[in-house]
Amino acid sequence: MKEQPFPPHTKALSVIDQSTLLWALFFGSFGLGYFTYGKKERAVVPLTCGLALMIFPYFVTNTIALASIGGVLLVIPYFLRF
Repeated sequence: MKEQPFPPHTKALSVIDQSTLLWALFFGSFGLGYFTYGKKERAVVPLTCGLALMIFPYFVTNTIALASIGGVLLVIPYFLRF
C-alpha cells in the first residue's frame, strides 16, 4: 500500500503552491489599498473591490482563475466611478 505524503485532513493545504501564494499576496495588498482609499473617500466601488480582493484568494485555488478574477477586480474601480 502506497503511503500518502499528507494526512487526509491536510489535503486542502497541499494545493497551495508558490504562485498561488504570491498572487494572493499581490491582490491582498492592492485590496488593502483600495479598501483604505474607499473608506477615506467614502467611495463604495473601491471599498467593495478592496474587500473582495482581500477575501477571494482564500476561496480560489486555481492559479489561472485567481489571476483572472483578481485582474477583473483590479480594473473595476477604474471603469466604474460613483
